[in-house]
Amino acid sequence: MEKTLAEALAIMDGRFGCDSLIALATVENGRPAVRAVNAYYADGTFYVITHGLSNKMRQLRENPAAAVCGDWFTGEGTGESIGHPRAPENRELMDKLCAIFAAWYDNGHIDENDPNTCILRIRLKEGVLFSHGTRYAIDFMENRLK
Repeated sequence: MEKTLAEALAIMDGRFGCDSLIALATVENGRPAVRAVNAYYADGTFYVITHGLSNKMRQLRENPAAAVCGDWFTGEGTGESIGHPRAPENRELMDKLCAIFAAWYDNGHIDENDPNTCILRIRLKEGVLFSHGTRYAIDFMENRLK
């Protein structure tokens, strides 16, 4: 059976196109730092609502290299803030994220009144996905399987 990119991306959408707990790794002074985050995946990108003064955001400003892992997927890419959740350019994305993260978004963990609240975007470069004994090595930059 031939593996296809469409199959791999459909699996990614099914697994991570919802509120997903993933591990996010960053680098500081050559040392890895990892933490669990709630994330949403779409079109080769993970989105996380976080605080701009957190260690992860400080580390990503210094070195945008990021790695993620969860539910039989590992990937690497770059992380950056795309601004405040209430920024006009983020309105469409936030409509989606608020619905996806509805179970916890308004429980006091996120403060949209804080100017340091931000959306972290992790653009994947490559990753490896396993599903039912099949390994998919995905090049997100070239939009192909390796």
